[in-house]
Amino acid sequence: MITPLDISKLDIGALQSELEDRGVKYCIGAYVDIHGIPKAKVVPIAHISNMAKGSERYTGYALDGLGQAPNEDELTSMPDFSRMIQLPWEPKIAWIPSDNHFKGKPYPLNTRVALQLQLDEAAKMGYGMNLGIECEVYLLKQDEQGKLSVPDAEDKLIKPCYDVRGFTNSFEWLDKVASAINDLGWDLYSFDHEDANGQFEFDFQYADALTTCDRLTFFRFMAKHFAREQGLLATMMPKPFADKTGNGAHFNMSLYDLENGKNLFACDPKDDPNGIGLTPLGYNFIAGVLRHGRALCAVFAPTVNSYKRLVRRGAMSTFSWAPVFNSWGSNNRTNSVRVPAGGGRCESRNADGAVNPYLAATLVLAAGLEGIRENLDPGKPNEDNLYAISDEERQARGIEFLPHTLQDAVAAFAADPLVEKVLGKGLRDEFIRYKTEEWEGYHLSVSKWEIDRYSYMF
Repeated sequence: MITPLDISKLDIGALQSELEDRGVKYCIGAYVDIHGIPKAKVVPIAHISNMAKGSERYTGYALDGLGQAPNEDELTSMPDFSRMIQLPWEPKIAWIPSDNHFKGKPYPLNTRVALQLQLDEAAKMGYGMNLGIECEVYLLKQDEQGKLSVPDAEDKLIKPCYDVRGFTNSFEWLDKVASAINDLGWDLYSFDHEDANGQFEFDFQYADALTTCDRLTFFRFMAKHFAREQGLLATMMPKPFADKTGNGAHFNMSLYDLENGKNLFACDPKDDPNGIGLTPLGYNFIAGVLRHGRALCAVFAPTVNSYKRLVRRGAMSTFSWAPVFNSWGSNNRTNSVRVPAGGGRCESRNADGAVNPYLAATLVLAAGLEGIRENLDPGKPNEDNLYAISDEERQARGIEFLPHTLQDAVAAFAADPLVEKVLGKGLRDEFIRYKTEEWEGYHLSVSKWEIDRYSYMF
């Protein structure tokens, strides 16, 4: 076990000595591109003091979404040592979440920087944000042609959710991931076989929003590493199989009082007119999220593949569990925003495994804060099966569909004035450009489905 390092009382010299004593030889200052994919240079431990001053320089034009031209000065990365991780499988390497800076200032097109700026806005109102993200992930094998399949031949139940045999058959990988989560101090409280063959979920304790986003970024990296050790692929791709459930990354959110840490969304259900244990502040937050729900979908579900998950059934024989409506309710999984049993938080269910958590957390927090500032009301909770109601009933309740495609989502994102207000024109435009190119690249490709359907028909 590699115990987490408390650096609160360490200067950079003492930190270097402590890391050397722990066997660290190299430091990875990992920042993310617009997709949430970590990028870094690797610095030998002897140069950590220079790294701490932003010595590592990067050509922004070589990276997706950082908005630089080839002639511009380089970006630097500034490490956040307070959230450092010593790799559980390779203790010679320390992973350090980092922010991009430009000419000595935080670079606003870096999504981790954008989240911190929005957290500063919440702090002006006296709030901090807690966030828990449910990590759904497939463990698969991939053949030489790229085809994905479930490696466990016995994992073939029609309804495999919570299946014990399917869980224990993949125990080697599950145990490595679970043990690492606990060794890192994240407090894993549950993990299980999920609703699809080869799919699993890990749930660790919530934390402040920045910490949780750092952890999800590292979790994806770690899960893939342990799978690769077994010749397998771990993926949080939103929808690897058309006939199976997709990978969600549900955002569980609440605000807390910065002075005393109190959860400001939690109350006794008897004090809530709806009886679900949510304060007026929590309802305001949900109303803000719903006001911007279609635009938020672009960052919660940011790929072409995401919208093959956000369907009622699609190619599946049962309901998908994924949301298709911009709606809210209590413990009802057919809404995009749910208040789980016990109250005290709200859950956005359209977030999927491809999410850039920093970008999504930035915008959903901004939307929720707008709901609080304007005292918005989300209306009555939807408690029935929304998959089954008629269009007439849906329209009578004023329930909109979420976007059906990435193209629809990007259009909603581009049309929402909150996006530019929060992200700035630069980051907003970069996201629109990259996601428009992604949609067009997909739309211009010719799939096997098209060939199978049309080549003999016409």
